[in-house]
Amino acid sequence: MEFLKLPTRNVFFTGKGGVGKTSVACATAVQLADAGRRVLLVSTDPASNLDEVLGTALGHQPTIIASVPNLFAMNLDPEQSAADYRERMIGPYRALLPAAAIASMEEQFSGSCTMEIAAFDEFSRLLGDVAATSQFDHVIFDTAPTGHTLRLLTLPSAWSGFLQSNTTGVSCLGPLAGLQAQQALYEATVQALSDPQKTTLIMVTRADTAAFREAARTSGELKSLGVQNQHLVINAVFRAVDGSDPIAMAMQSRGEQAIIEMPEALRALPRTEIPLCAGGVLGVATLRQLGRKSTTQGAESRLPMDFSGNYDWTMLPPSPAALIDELARPGHGVILAMGKGGVGKTTVAAAVAVALAERGFRVHLSTTDPAAHILAALAGETLTGLTISRIDPAVETARYASEVMLKAGAGLDGAGKALLAEDLRSPCTEEIAVFRAFAEAVAEGTNRFVVLDTAPTGHTVLLLDSALAYHREVTRQSSGIPEQVQQLLPRLRDPEFTRVLIVTLPEATPVHEAGQLQSDLRRAGIEPFAWIINQSLAPLKVTDLLLRQRQGEEFRYIKEVITQYAQRTAVIAWQLAPPIGRAALNHAIGVDCEGISEAAGVKPRTGGI
Repeated sequence: MEFLKLPTRNVFFTGKGGVGKTSVACATAVQLADAGRRVLLVSTDPASNLDEVLGTALGHQPTIIASVPNLFAMNLDPEQSAADYRERMIGPYRALLPAAAIASMEEQFSGSCTMEIAAFDEFSRLLGDVAATSQFDHVIFDTAPTGHTLRLLTLPSAWSGFLQSNTTGVSCLGPLAGLQAQQALYEATVQALSDPQKTTLIMVTRADTAAFREAARTSGELKSLGVQNQHLVINAVFRAVDGSDPIAMAMQSRGEQAIIEMPEALRALPRTEIPLCAGGVLGVATLRQLGRKSTTQGAESRLPMDFSGNYDWTMLPPSPAALIDELARPGHGVILAMGKGGVGKTTVAAAVAVALAERGFRVHLSTTDPAAHILAALAGETLTGLTISRIDPAVETARYASEVMLKAGAGLDGAGKALLAEDLRSPCTEEIAVFRAFAEAVAEGTNRFVVLDTAPTGHTVLLLDSALAYHREVTRQSSGIPEQVQQLLPRLRDPEFTRVLIVTLPEATPVHEAGQLQSDLRRAGIEPFAWIINQSLAPLKVTDLLLRQRQGEEFRYIKEVITQYAQRTAVIAWQLAPPIGRAALNHAIGVDCEGISEAAGVKPRTGGI
């Protein structure tokens, strides 16, 4: 990997969800450690899977990786960070203030804003305080999916600017005294991010048009924040072994065409290409080889012992078309497509929305994902009864701030209005505004279908968790809680009103993260309706050696979903062409006739689970 020749002290990995940031970050950390460098690998993703990739249980403090002597790793736990932050802010006052005052402070620091600034506080300590990581030669950051990463990297400038311009001494987090003590650290964080001698930003992507488009957008926004030292990694580049396999040749052709049409902004960056692995990128041995040689070499020796090319196709779940009747039965309600970034939530949400609209229902298709491409999925097509929208954070924040100023600021004097306006400039206001828009979208399900393409797992769970604390954030700014917010959790918990579709890929990390998401939802009283396994090679006729290897491994994870997680399961085969447009979306979920599927290389199914 080219960026390892002259690595900076700080290395960030970012990119669209599901492109392989964790794999490349872990491989980088392992290979630097093998070269004799002391390395700290940090995940800032609420849905981190460092533990699984490295084969080591990790916590909130650096943990040695036994098989790599110079490597330490840790997960920034948002909940633990928030607990530590609250105690730092409240602890000094416990012996000085009455119990009622302490209780009020604890409630003030219990909302989602506190969790975000607390996680950022930890992030800043590792990046801006050199002494905190002085025992390491390199600090590698495996960041969260794109939308969360952009917010995380924006916060240093946002918070330092907010502290510099704030004259009232308060924020949505309460008194600024605690934050002011951190101002020098936040400013050091901004400087470290923009110093090309200290920090490199690795843009991880795949040879895919949508992923390239997202990477170009992210690159431009980061450059505007002063992060100029960037490197492009194109991960999982596929080269067919069998030129007679139409699936393999289509996959290779699609990747090559995407690289040819790559946005100019990405062409200007130094580049590393990493071949597609025959199996999952798990374990230190695999990480040591990633990016060093063709991972197709030796694929034949890694074929399962019972591999014959003939599977019991009756074990495969049916297509999602089998679910549409059941989803349509109530005549209205909310359908949420949830899962790890990059698993195809947009495709599933758009296909379900189209199928319902074609049955004559009124359908609103929307997204809360900052990195959404939901409009592209329908290619500008119109369909009677179907409306499409996006919950845009900037728009919702401006609307929310305007309404708060109009209502809560009506009875305030000039000083009070200035205080409220300053409070609303806090970066935390965006989270409240987006959450309210989410609640409003869910409320529409009382008289139509609302299909939501939600944000990646970690962001979604944090968004849903904030329902419980939302009123504590807004009562200081308004006279009451909106009815949509009051009814949100009851609606999400009502299986006749809300159906959650957990979307995953037939691979280890997406399946296990989806399993954790299901556990989180159940703790919140929300029972998933069905699992959809997307982009699967298992139903396809393939002869290419590398694809046969990946196809064989998929069955292990399909079986795991069926037997350990899902009450209902459906599978979507990998498509010869991207599922863009009404006809392609119908075909992807099997709404059209089986003959078309057979012509596209899909094996006929004689049964399902």
